[in-house]
This record gives sequence, C-alpha cells and structure tokens, in this order.
Amino acid sequence: MIADPELGDGADVDTGDTIFTLLAGTVALGYMGYHIGRRWALAAQGGGAVLHSRPHQYGWYVTSWGVVPALLVAVAAAFIQLFGWVNLVEASILVTAGAVAGVGMWWGRRTLRPGLRARNALDLLVRRFLLCAALISILTTLGIILSILFESIRFFGTVSIQEFITGTTWAPGSSFLESAGRGGESASDASFGAVPLFAGTFMITIVAMLVALPIGLLSAIYMAEYATSRIRGIAKPTLEVLAGIPTVVYGFFAAVYVAPFVVDSAGLFGLEASYNSALAAGLVMGVMIIPFISSLSDDVINSVPDAMREGSYALGTTRAETIRQVLLPAAAPGIISAFLLAVSRALGETMIVVMAAGMRANLTWNPLEGMTTVTVRIVAALTGDTSFDSAETLSAFALGLALFIITLGLNLYSTIMIRRFKQKYGG
Repeated sequence: MIADPELGDGADVDTGDTIFTLLAGTVALGYMGYHIGRRWALAAQGGGAVLHSRPHQYGWYVTSWGVVPALLVAVAAAFIQLFGWVNLVEASILVTAGAVAGVGMWWGRRTLRPGLRARNALDLLVRRFLLCAALISILTTLGIILSILFESIRFFGTVSIQEFITGTTWAPGSSFLESAGRGGESASDASFGAVPLFAGTFMITIVAMLVALPIGLLSAIYMAEYATSRIRGIAKPTLEVLAGIPTVVYGFFAAVYVAPFVVDSAGLFGLEASYNSALAAGLVMGVMIIPFISSLSDDVINSVPDAMREGSYALGTTRAETIRQVLLPAAAPGIISAFLLAVSRALGETMIVVMAAGMRANLTWNPLEGMTTVTVRIVAALTGDTSFDSAETLSAFALGLALFIITLGLNLYSTIMIRRFKQKYGG
C-alpha cells in the first residue's frame, strides 16, 4: 500500500483510491450485516422466541464478525508493505479483505440463535479494543524509549559518559567530518559537555515558573472564590486564549518587545544585558504557561466539597484563612499536577528560546546573558546536512535520554508528594 517511487504521483492516487474503496466497502458490509442480524432478531422475536439481547445487538454482532476481520487484514497488509516483507498487489488486498468479511458475516449469521449472548460478545469485543488501544500507547512509549536508548549507546561509544555529564563546554565543531572519514584534528577537538545546556534549560524554566506559578495560582484563587459568575465567564476564557497562541508568536513578542525592555531596564540599574537573554525568554515563557496552571488549579479548587468551606466558616475563620488553611491543602494534589504540567511544557519549549535567548551554550549564573536549552540543541543537531551517524547528530538522542530521565524523576517525585497530600487530607 506504499507507493512505488518509480510510478510517480499516480501510485499515490492508486493507494488513496484503494484506501477509500476499502473503507467504503467495510462500511457498506457493516451496514448490511447490521440489518441482516437485526432483521433476524425481529423475526425471531415476532415468532415468540425469547431473545437474550436486544435486536440491534444481534445486528452489531453480525457486523463485528465481518468488519473486524476485514480491518485486521488491512492492518496486516499495511505492516507487510511497511517492512517490505512482500510486495502485495493492492487489488489482492481488497479481494482478500472482502472475502474475509463475507465469510465472517456468513459465520456470524449462522451462529445466531435466541439464546446467543450477543450483548456479552459485544462487551468483550469493546474491552479487547480498549485493551489494544492501551497497549498501543504503552508500546509506542516503549518504542520511543528504546530508539532513544540504542542511539544514545552509539553516541556514548564515541564520547564518554563522564565527559557528557560533567563537561562544561558544548562545542561539536567539525565532529560530523568523522563519519565521512575526514575528521582529522578539528574533529577530535569537539566537546560534548552537556552541563551548559541543562543549566540554560533550568535557568529559563525557573524564571518561567517564577512568573507563571504565582500569577496562575492567584488568578485561579480569585476566579474560584472571589469573582462573580459574570466576571468568571469573561476572565477564564480570555486567560485560556493564551494557551492557543502559537509559540512562534510568543517568540516574536519576546524578541521585538521584551528583550529591548530587559536591556533598557537593566541599564537603569547599571547592568549590562544582552538582547538574547535567558530572562527575556523566561518571562515570555512564563506568560505562555500561565493558563496551564490557572485553568487546572481553578478546576481543582472548585472541586473541593462545599462542606469543607462551610465547616471552616462555621468555626469562625475568614475567607482568606479558609483558602490558605483548608482549600489549598485539599487541592494540593491537583495544583502539584498543574505545576508539573507547566514545568514539562517549559522544559520542552524551543521556539521562544531560539528567538529570545539564542543558541549559544553558555554556562553562567547571569540570566541577562544569552543561553540555550537542551531542546534547542536537539533540533539543531537533527537539522542540516550532517550525517546521521556523526557524533553531533547522535548527541541529540543522548540529550533526549537525559531530559527523559529528568522528567521521569520529576514525575515520580510529584507522585510521591500527591500521595502524601491525599493521605493527609483524605483525597
């Protein structure tokens, strides 16, 4: 079902026609099987038979016997073509799928009887479908991890893990020439110390969270406990609009307006700031992730039972004391989850960093200087004309593996914290 490059665009059209024909035929067969099974059930019921399930469930039972095998044939053919095991003729796929569907519907119609547990069979089919969907998600995640791990092992075959973890200089230089056999001395001078990249990542993320966490949490408290329904109906959708703005727009805003503002503000205090600074990128990134914290925290605070509020007020506490001592601790698991989601969003941001903080791997404590992040270097390593087996390209997988481990650690820590709050406050 993959087009032959030698056939040009016509092959793509034929493949599209095949897919459309297969889907249309599957829908038509399913519609026909449904009416066959339902008509039989209605006739049996009219003849005095006591049916175990409803008539339409017998229809879906026959449909499932025809549609599911046909789709399995199509998926199997797609995998065979994808891995290049056999060059299948597309017409043969249609014929095979149609034949399998016909035989399946015939068998489904033959097994119909009043005592057939059609409802139970459909429930079992749905459970297996949901299980397959869950397994696809798990296997996809596992495949991503293994692909990153294997390529990282190749990278660490040329660069030591100690240098990668503790090195303070990231300068791939001409390392890509090694894969072409023209490395020489210039390629041997390459350095892959990841400390500056992770320092820049954490610096920009911390600045972003210092902006997003207080503003997002305070706005959530206001909308949940103080704002009227009219103000809430206007403020919350307006705030959530920020989540739909493309990151490249935030990048333009950071480069054109925020970066000069940072430079001018630093000059008022006698400080020197670069137009590419971690502070500018962090400020704009913090504005971008405010909706993630605000919206989720607002929903979590609203989900706290009113009995807890009323009990607190009955004891004579003020609204501020109730929020601080009752609502926030009870909503802490959800707030921590919102905070973790915002951190993950900040760790994975690329465009704002490129446009506002630059691409220079700079190890410094000064947020007014230009810095870069892990994700920016991953994009830079995987784009361009460098060979895939060069150390610079493979470094992207090592960086991705390290970022994955850090994110996994944050997830585990947040899970532990959430469980502690749930045990303490009965969540």
